Amino acid sequence: MKIREHIPLAPLTTLKLGGPARYLAEAATVEEVRAAVDFARGRGLPLFVLGGGSNLVVADGGFPGLVLRICLTGVEARQEGDKAIFEAGAGEDWDAFVAHAVSQGCAGLECMSGIPGTVGGTPIQNVGAYGQEVGETIDAVRVLDLESNQVQELCNPACEFAYRSSVFNTSRRGRYIVLAVRFALEPGGTPHIVYADLKKHFAGLDGLPSLAEVRLAVRQIRLSKAMLIVEGDEDCRSAGSFFKNPVVSEEQYRALAEVAAGRSLSVPRFTVPSGQVKVPAAWLVEQSGFPKGYARGSVGISRKHALAIVNRGGASAAEVVALKDAIQARVEEMFGVRLVPEPVFLGFEGD
Repeated sequence: MKIREHIPLAPLTTLKLGGPARYLAEAATVEEVRAAVDFARGRGLPLFVLGGGSNLVVADGGFPGLVLRICLTGVEARQEGDKAIFEAGAGEDWDAFVAHAVSQGCAGLECMSGIPGTVGGTPIQNVGAYGQEVGETIDAVRVLDLESNQVQELCNPACEFAYRSSVFNTSRRGRYIVLAVRFALEPGGTPHIVYADLKKHFAGLDGLPSLAEVRLAVRQIRLSKAMLIVEGDEDCRSAGSFFKNPVVSEEQYRALAEVAAGRSLSVPRFTVPSGQVKVPAAWLVEQSGFPKGYARGSVGISRKHALAIVNRGGASAAEVVALKDAIQARVEEMFGVRLVPEPVFLGFEGD
């Protein structure tokens, strides 16, 4: 394993900004992962594990430690009872893995087609889209436990999946390095069509669409919102959805709705399984004065998606953070809701 010095991180992220890593290593085996960890520990360096760079904002000053790119690949499949078990290396491209599962006629991931990044990044944030979350199909996550230096398997309940969260980004953040993820999918299962965009796309269709048709539709919808990576399209030069959709109680929603009514606005709502209410962050952003296409110097809001902060060319991380702060402050001022960012911030003070 080669460890390189002073490596630019901007090209390794979808936002295409930020400074260099003091050291960068690429690990294709568990032994190499351990060697990289030992290197960082031996020099007292902070360690950051990098996947596809699709959910990351790197500080302009870069990162003073070791950035470890996980390149463990390979997909194995088998049948267990009525489930199709797929185990994928953390370095596998996520969309390619979803395409493979769909090609095998296995349901459970089709609505998450087109999401950039790697398999290993998906359990950390409990990635989801169009009504599906990976936590619904993950059977286990194989990790390197940095406390014991042992490889372990965490079963689904141990991962404590919730909306855009897990033990990997909350209570045990920084303790584990994801090596592989095991999914339990439904062979011959029906596609999951609950989101309005998908229902609209297939309106008038006689019968259910195939998994492949749903995957294609999701990719087309994501493309229309600049949420599919297309080289040369500045609206795709983002970290994806920058803010989480707030999940509030009925009482909190009523208070929010009352504030909005005073401005002659009606707040959209979606009831989640917990009985709480999910409010679209995109609606809050737009109603607070940050519409699609908003520009502030070299940064702005995507012309196609109000939740994507984009690098219009030559932007700095400081500009992105300043726009983030302005959006959060205005939404809180107008609606009393504090938006929580989705991306990871690397190299910033206190990260």
